[in-house]
Amino acid sequence: MKAWHLDPATGSAAPPARRPAVTGGEGPRRRGLRGPRPLHRSLRAITTTAKAISAGNLHQRLDLGEPADELTELGYILDDLFTRLEASFDSHRHFVANASHELRTPLAGLRTLLEVTLADTDADTDTLRSACQEALALGGHQERLVQALLALATSERGLTRRDTLDLAQVAAGVLAARRDRARRKGIDLTERLTPALTAGDPRLIESLIANLVDNAIRHNHPDGHVEITTQASGTHTILTVVNSGPAILDDQVQRLFQPFQRLTPDRHSRHDGHGLGLAIVNAVSRAHHAVLTADARREGGLAITVRFAHPSQPTPDIRGTTTQNPRPERISISRDRHVVDP
Repeated sequence: MKAWHLDPATGSAAPPARRPAVTGGEGPRRRGLRGPRPLHRSLRAITTTAKAISAGNLHQRLDLGEPADELTELGYILDDLFTRLEASFDSHRHFVANASHELRTPLAGLRTLLEVTLADTDADTDTLRSACQEALALGGHQERLVQALLALATSERGLTRRDTLDLAQVAAGVLAARRDRARRKGIDLTERLTPALTAGDPRLIESLIANLVDNAIRHNHPDGHVEITTQASGTHTILTVVNSGPAILDDQVQRLFQPFQRLTPDRHSRHDGHGLGLAIVNAVSRAHHAVLTADARREGGLAITVRFAHPSQPTPDIRGTTTQNPRPERISISRDRHVVDP
């Protein structure tokens, strides 16, 4: 069983950094190492290097080395910070490049359509009507993409409100709005909804459930099925969406939760997805300090579970403070079902 744990701050999969242990003041002498370094010299080195590091050379590190003391520990912390910033900047640049390409594609298609239509001197009413209908379809595609980008940005901004809500009621509303679409595609929607109270932003949680269900319907096959379950379990409330569909390899699952990632990455396809649905799910989960688990089913499709805290449990408020230290949110992705400890 393979599992990846995403860093909540950067969204990148990586094992935790290993830091050398910091010993007391006499430790280095007992091991025969050099004694404490001059304080002013170490601080000058830290200051000089930190000033030199910018967005253009975030790969640079302090690398203080020995002896292991309080300043070395500070250096480790700063190096970890620079690593996370570098990953964040790289992710941002990658996202902007992909977003630009996704936005430019329908615009280029619309321009080509109009140029070809205008150049056709024999175009009749039916031809012009067909061109207008295709232009409307391209515009609708771009509008949905912009809405998805706004939803992702809103999710990553964090919570601005925290209300008590029932996941079962939210899920019931989402399913009611999608039954006709599922029926037209020959997909069976089933539900096992029991009261599951949590606290969060109602609009973001509705967006999370809607994107999970939309993804399950979109990436399915005729005569397929989608099952959604809500339940309370101890100090958590659990939402699960299971769907049939194409088989997914281990190394494909983790990247699906990154923006603009698809199983078949064809940007020129007329598919109604944008590769943002599961990225929005991931962002909303992180904003609510929820645990997100994705399992690639052996028979094909996905089983995705989001575990929220019960409203009675302490969680960070909208300013990011809390009376207790909650366990950091994470996402576990595996071929076999992986049970996340509460």
